[in-house]
Amino acid sequence: MTPLDLWLSRSIPMCLLLQSLVLMALCFPSASMCPKGCVCQRAEYPPYGLNVTCSLAELKEIPSDLPADTVLLQLDRNQIHAVPERAFQDLRMLRRLNLSHNSVETLGESAFVGLETSLELLDLSHNRIVSVHKDAFARLKARVLVHDNPWHCDCALQQALGGMAHNHEAAARVLCRSSELRDQEGRPFLAVDADLCNLARRTTDYAMLVTMFGWFAMVISYVVYYVRQNQEDARRHLEYLKSLPSKPRKPDEPEDISTVICALLL
Repeated sequence: MTPLDLWLSRSIPMCLLLQSLVLMALCFPSASMCPKGCVCQRAEYPPYGLNVTCSLAELKEIPSDLPADTVLLQLDRNQIHAVPERAFQDLRMLRRLNLSHNSVETLGESAFVGLETSLELLDLSHNRIVSVHKDAFARLKARVLVHDNPWHCDCALQQALGGMAHNHEAAARVLCRSSELRDQEGRPFLAVDADLCNLARRTTDYAMLVTMFGWFAMVISYVVYYVRQNQEDARRHLEYLKSLPSKPRKPDEPEDISTVICALLL
């Protein structure tokens, strides 16, 4: 065997091995792509992408290094207490997002920006959500699960559920832990047949009316007090002038200033 044949017999297997490693690196996510505490697997069926599972990982916040080709994201059963604004804006392929069984308390207007067209299911059940921005779900086409949260039923919640694609299903399972209407506390949200936004506006109008009436009453009271005080001062001044000794006035003598003041006051 010549040296060339020997070199070729050894180099060809090495080239094939390197090619296989490159293909594996391209087809499968590396360990550095997967967030700490999570498991990433390539989806075997459409939609192709990454299934990222971070359940029971003791996470206190949403990972910031989520792969851009994530299609399924499981963040359930952690200690996440907030969803930052635009937290998922780079996950344009995300189809399902599970945030259930966490400690989320509120949702801002831009919490789910970037998921308007791709997201199919959003699970926010079993959290501590009390209130949401009125436009938190406005542009989502996804089915949203929001039951088992201590909701405060107000105008913002009514607008948020009204703007959801599947608002009837979501609202049917929402219970009012508290409400703008006292008799609605503990009842299903769908039982609230009043327009809470008009109620809030009427409450504001009443408050403004009461405030204006209070200021008007204060002004009237001050004017009455001022007039009475002036009358009292004028009365005392008149009594003082009357108490002064007067001298006989000649027929051609002009009236002094005290006489003129007395005449005006009388």
